[in-house]
Amino acid sequence: MKIRGMLTVDKLRDQVESGDIETVVVAFTDHFGRNMGKRFDAEFFVEQACTHGTHGCDYLLTVNMEMDPVPGYKFANWELGYGDVHLVPDLSTLRIASWLEKSAFVLCDVQDEKKHQPVAIAPRAILRRQIERAEEMGFSAKAASELEYYIYRDSYQNAAQKHYTDLTPLGWYIEDYHLLQGSRQEVFTAPARRHLRNSGIPVENSKGEWGLGQHELNVQYADVLTMADRHVIFKQCCKELADPLGLSVTFMAKPFSGQAGNSCHVHLSLWQNDKNIFTGKQAFGPVMCSDHFRWFLGGWMAHVQEMMVFYASTINSYKRYEDASWAPTRIAWSYDNRTAGFRVVGKGGSLRIESRIPGADCNPYLVYAAALASGLDGIANKIEPPDVFQGDIYAAQHLERVPYTLRDAIDNFEKNDFVKQVFGDDVAAHYTHFFHTEQAAFDAAVTDWERKRYFERI
Repeated sequence: MKIRGMLTVDKLRDQVESGDIETVVVAFTDHFGRNMGKRFDAEFFVEQACTHGTHGCDYLLTVNMEMDPVPGYKFANWELGYGDVHLVPDLSTLRIASWLEKSAFVLCDVQDEKKHQPVAIAPRAILRRQIERAEEMGFSAKAASELEYYIYRDSYQNAAQKHYTDLTPLGWYIEDYHLLQGSRQEVFTAPARRHLRNSGIPVENSKGEWGLGQHELNVQYADVLTMADRHVIFKQCCKELADPLGLSVTFMAKPFSGQAGNSCHVHLSLWQNDKNIFTGKQAFGPVMCSDHFRWFLGGWMAHVQEMMVFYASTINSYKRYEDASWAPTRIAWSYDNRTAGFRVVGKGGSLRIESRIPGADCNPYLVYAAALASGLDGIANKIEPPDVFQGDIYAAQHLERVPYTLRDAIDNFEKNDFVKQVFGDDVAAHYTHFFHTEQAAFDAAVTDWERKRYFERI
């Protein structure tokens, strides 16, 4: 299928010569899932950078949210002098950036500067390795991300000046599927749909969600790497669209207490010879499926605890897991049941597994890598999932719960041999340090909650 907005180098060259494109944004994601990179003069990109790539400081894969160089990493540190990595444009991701003036956008793979081999700790490389494992087993994976976000009438600058308090949501009552309230958000959502479609990200639909000013915009499924790429560009587009409109959007997992969290429901299926191999003639609860479906589900569920940091990477991520909040709190599967951490949907060729565990703050490369690693292990070792659960999973107190905090999830990740086996010792150690750094930053912070609780009454 031809996708609107995608470019070849020849098409880019034509648009550069006609003056339609003057800038090429060259990007890769850090551990948080933030796009980092450079803006190139389009003529220079066509003549040089598209072939030779560019460079970026290796400290970008060791920084915290504030961009501080963090000590303790083996990969890059002051002793090594913080050198460069080689950023190699993946020209299959080259596209018009419709939301930016006269611009194109391309994502990069991160390579070692000396040997020009993939940097193993880079998020896109971590996902690529699991895709290779799937291919070695004869499979490909297709995926979709369902991202939720809140829209506020405050610009990002005003929100910062207000310390992110007393923000005005774009809607003022619960708008889940509500067309009237959703119409009020079209000032942002309509251009978002249009620009995504025109930038190589085919759109399905958008709808109001359960929170005040909360929305969801869904894009078409694709192979798992393409979907992860679409995911990070989707977020970039939304933020850069909101800015000139004087609005702000947030993908925080839980922006405010008492409101619904922002989810990233991920859908996965395995394919072979253009056929969904989850389909089959075996009855498993209410599902007609194959062994591959059952074992993939079993592996994905079995490894949630140690992979949780990749599904929920921040302190705030864990505030989302509240009973009766539309976010899952327990590890169970069910068919078309929104209380389940694993909601199986579709049938026949559309049969797939939807995990409702990740939040919208996730890094999709890490999420899909963790899911694939877990599911493929399920197939390799024929891991059986538990029986289907029917009913309200929130009320099923006997079921295994997702971790309560990032600290709990880090412990599970750090001590687990499976993590080291599938990602490698260096990757496991690097991300353990990354997550410990995030936890330590929160532990040292004085919060509004503390001041409100203790300032006068202690």
